[in-house]
Amino acid sequence: MARRLLGADNAATVCSIQEPEEELAEQEYKVSSFEQRLISEIEFRLERTPVEESDDEVEHGKDILDGSLAPYFVTKLKHYKIFEGMPVTFVCRVSGNPNPKIYWFKDGKKISKRNEHYQMQREPDGTCSLHTTASTLDDDGNYTIMAANPQGRISCTGRLMVQAVNQRGRSPRTPPSQPHVRRPRSRSRDSGDENEPIQERFFRPHFLQAPGDLIVQEGKLCRMDCKVSGLPTPDINWQLNGRVIRSDNSHKMLVRENGIHSLIIEPVTARDAGIYICIATNRAGQNTFSLELIVTAKEAHKPPVFIEKLQNTGVAERFPVRLECRVSGMPPPQIFWKKENESLIYNTDRVSMHQDNHGYICLLIQGATKEDAGWYTVSAKNEAGIVSCTARLDVYSKMLYGC
Repeated sequence: MARRLLGADNAATVCSIQEPEEELAEQEYKVSSFEQRLISEIEFRLERTPVEESDDEVEHGKDILDGSLAPYFVTKLKHYKIFEGMPVTFVCRVSGNPNPKIYWFKDGKKISKRNEHYQMQREPDGTCSLHTTASTLDDDGNYTIMAANPQGRISCTGRLMVQAVNQRGRSPRTPPSQPHVRRPRSRSRDSGDENEPIQERFFRPHFLQAPGDLIVQEGKLCRMDCKVSGLPTPDINWQLNGRVIRSDNSHKMLVRENGIHSLIIEPVTARDAGIYICIATNRAGQNTFSLELIVTAKEAHKPPVFIEKLQNTGVAERFPVRLECRVSGMPPPQIFWKKENESLIYNTDRVSMHQDNHGYICLLIQGATKEDAGWYTVSAKNEAGIVSCTARLDVYSKMLYGC
């Protein structure tokens, strides 16, 4: 058996005679039902959520072309299993009219053309490819291509399993009296006992749902929801500015039956502002997302107060009259009018209620009549309190008013 050293740590040996050369190339394989459910969930979410502008050079006009056709795949992405350090290329062919825009995603996150680790190409016949020359363990995951034009969206996903270099090691050469036996290779990146023929399959955590930056007013409730997949089920931890968050009276960590993990803060204080990191960990590895929570100052609540009150007023019949006052408060109060004990709710052509952003309030009566005479009350109410004032309106006949 000839040996050659691999990598800086000389971590593995390669059999040059007994092992077929094709085993060193990328291998296509069939995904498990668990992986397929995960892939379907990623595609379902991507096809129904907005995405940033494509890096593709294709432009779509406003007018729909004659013979327009929603995107469809002529050939789809395949699933591959490789060792770290090896190259891999995902290839598919897509068609549609007009030519679809193309988006690439890894584990549901958009891959930019500015990412130097991946090379993306698109041929005139619709062949699209995503290539990396040297895979790392972080490249393990689900790669989705989405094609979109004004007629619709479609996506397909290829699974890439990247195995650690030390899994290429072989058991010692068997004695000449025994036939050559090759130990079955573990399908997990968590190598475990070298003598175990097959190990459980593991999948690194990755987030299917994660919140963005938040702005919350001091004293309110803040809720951060996320959904993560992985095998075995990942453990979730939260940090604020690098410090682990512990459950207490105002910080609760919950997980619902549908797999949604929540960090709930109530009430939010200025001390809760900062950078939050959510860490999902299992035997296969870990994944994280981060967000910033901005806590705005609590509004100072002030009860309503009348700066100018209603004044008793007299008016001649058929003349217009205004009952006016001015009120302040924080937050701005709601205004209610009553005549005697009857609420005035609706504006009419003759009687209307008005207010502006400076606290001025007015009840306008066009063409006053004897029936409009009486006691009028205006009330101002907000979260901090309520205040009222009352004034009388007298309506005189023209003859008496003239005297």
